[in-house]
Amino acid sequence: MKRRTLLLEVGCEELPSSTLRALGEGLGAMLGRKLRERGLSFGDLRWYASPRRLAVQVRELVEQAPDEARQTLGPPLARARDDNGNWSRAAQGFAARQGVAAQDLQVIDTAKGARLGLARVVPGAKTVDVLAELVAQSLHELPIAKRMRWGASRLEFARPLHWLVLLFGQDSDFGEILGLQTGNKSRGHRFHAPGTALIENAEAYVDTLRAARVVVDFKERRESIREQVTCAARALQATPLIDEALLEEVTSLVEWPVALVGGFDERFLDVPAEALISSMQRHQKYFPLVNAEGKLLPHFIAVSNIESRDPQQVVRGNEQVIRPRLADAAFFYARDRQQRLESRVAKLDAVVFQDKLGSLGDRARRISALARRLARRIGADAELAARAGLLCKADLVSEMVLEFADMQGIAGAYYARGDGEDERVARAIEQHYWPLQAGSPLPEEGVAIAVALAERLDTLVAIFGIGHRPDGSRDPFALRRAAIAVLRITIEKDLRLDFRGALEQAHAGLKDGRGLETGAGVTRTALHRGLALDLRDILELAQAGLAGTALEEDVVATVLDYLLDRLPAFYEGSAIPVEVIRAVRATGCTRPGEFHQRVLAVQQFRGQAQAAALAAAHKRVSNLLAKAEELDSTAEVSASLLHEEAEQTLARTLAELDADNREDLAAGRYAAALRRMATLQGPVDAFFDGVMVNAQDPDLRRNRLALLSQLRRQFLAVADLSLLAG
Repeated sequence: MKRRTLLLEVGCEELPSSTLRALGEGLGAMLGRKLRERGLSFGDLRWYASPRRLAVQVRELVEQAPDEARQTLGPPLARARDDNGNWSRAAQGFAARQGVAAQDLQVIDTAKGARLGLARVVPGAKTVDVLAELVAQSLHELPIAKRMRWGASRLEFARPLHWLVLLFGQDSDFGEILGLQTGNKSRGHRFHAPGTALIENAEAYVDTLRAARVVVDFKERRESIREQVTCAARALQATPLIDEALLEEVTSLVEWPVALVGGFDERFLDVPAEALISSMQRHQKYFPLVNAEGKLLPHFIAVSNIESRDPQQVVRGNEQVIRPRLADAAFFYARDRQQRLESRVAKLDAVVFQDKLGSLGDRARRISALARRLARRIGADAELAARAGLLCKADLVSEMVLEFADMQGIAGAYYARGDGEDERVARAIEQHYWPLQAGSPLPEEGVAIAVALAERLDTLVAIFGIGHRPDGSRDPFALRRAAIAVLRITIEKDLRLDFRGALEQAHAGLKDGRGLETGAGVTRTALHRGLALDLRDILELAQAGLAGTALEEDVVATVLDYLLDRLPAFYEGSAIPVEVIRAVRATGCTRPGEFHQRVLAVQQFRGQAQAAALAAAHKRVSNLLAKAEELDSTAEVSASLLHEEAEQTLARTLAELDADNREDLAAGRYAAALRRMATLQGPVDAFFDGVMVNAQDPDLRRNRLALLSQLRRQFLAVADLSLLAG
């Protein structure tokens, strides 16, 4: 079967840089799906995208789909003729719908008996006949957030269209699509080659556009920019800060990238480097440079869309554009330094956090009090944590952050150091926003950890408390991200915290208006436990810090469940299956660090030979106990009622195992405890083989149920192993 290469190129006004890659990939996927639906097989499919065009190249596309054998069933044979032997109305109607005479119908045997029908071979679609239709459908169905109309036409696309190339090998006349005549005439670079670029055949597309100063391959253009920027930096013995998101954006802005080195006045280096970097990256799309020590240099690399005969003129233009931005940063920094960071806390009272939850000032005081409590529990300096919590939001009303939003936390850290605050306070102000995203660094030290947890727990309890819960894709307060961050910090930092107490403290403070200290009595028991706190404890702390607000009464339990429900997301990407997480969750464990250790132990245990048998035994025990009407889970086993040897052996083995496991479980050695539990397999099997649990004697029956209840408690000491049974 003959095959050719297909090329589609849609030329338009400059496409949005934020969606260029998605549009290119989407068009390729859409056209490929349309071709496959018509039975038109092909080899390699590649998508291309530049600011003025989207293109798809399909190699080895068949000229015609294979013929298709189709069988259409009509009425049962018994209803094919009337009493006079003439064709029935049902048969004639079916034949008419198929476009044949009734006598041309065939008898087809089916599982439900013989029927009239028609079997025929339908010729496969010719590519040249359906190509225009498939392309039009692909462009129409391409996901575009906001479509545009142009001129007097009612046609719509992401941007106004100017040309459309459609080539199948060398054939290019496929009529009109979206108001444009198809052909083989593309256009080159807007300035270097503004005229027509004639594409002789679909295979020559990339080389033809390259000759017209357009690198149409998105990935090739991106790597060219990376290489040019790296080489230009190397010439200055510097390292470029190549943010991948910025690299993608710059790739979407140029068709013929040329890297140029510019500079700025060294006096601007007195401004926090993060502000200068933010200005260069976010506003000007430049790549900053640092030296071997990571210190910012007074240079940048801009990527131009033209290869100028006088590149220095282009460089001077970029330098003139960046200078006012850096001057603004220097001005705001100098103005902010004229007052202490602490003086800005009072200004937070004028900024509403949420209508029902008070101001940012209220929030800062809650975070401060909660951070003090949490710091005590993790062995950090409580007073420094409280100080950092109070100051952590103060930079939100600074001129620097009002101009450069991504400087929040960073600006506050600079101002705190300038004010002579403890370095741990300064780091906590910056790091309380960490982790910024999945996989990014966590707060490094105890004070910062306490503030980071306090900030997120306050948010969770407060927003859940007023009924604003995430709904589907809607999560305006980023509660999912906050929950995952809490889990990451507590698990990866091995804090062994329990959340309920902290949440209840935050909740109580919202209700009584006096801050976290008023909830001290709620957590007295938790304090005596040292560092081994669980989710309930720190949820109680968070609950106590929320001031004068009418909150839902079950908010602590709700947030606790929400946090635990995020655990599968925490383990996403690992080899740990969801049934292992459910097995541990079923124990009611609410200490994330302990939860994690249990998960690892159960995952390791699953690979052992005894695991399946033990899980099955646990499931059998659970099923029996669930049906038992006389079950008293607190009843003790009476040795005098253990008549059978198998139940005596099981009771003795359980007692020995409980004594041996007690120390391992207390120390968190769950893998060792599970290995020891594997020795129960023999006694459990013997018990079920030789002992009638539902004995007629009620005392015997209750005693055996108590023994099984004791067995289940031993199983549940690590995880609900019954959930691992198939």
